[in-house]
Amino acid sequence: MRFCELQEKEVINICDGKCLGCVRDLDIDECDGIIKALIVPGPGKYFGLFCRDVEFFIPWCKIVKIGPDIILVEIDEKEAKHKVT
Repeated sequence: MRFCELQEKEVINICDGKCLGCVRDLDIDECDGIIKALIVPGPGKYFGLFCRDVEFFIPWCKIVKIGPDIILVEIDEKEAKHKVT
């Protein structure tokens, strides 16, 4: 699977059924070349569109299933949020 194919899939949290968004980036271990996490932009501050100040780091081990259209994950949303620097 190519990265551009991952970017087209929506990430759904199976804990609450909430759509977290689409994959924007990957966190890769430089030494091993292993994908450590998916990075998904958080919700926008104004009308859900502008000024995203958080993003979700979803560890690879929290991915339940990658389907043709969606990626199912099982995470605690509070723990996955990280400030954008």
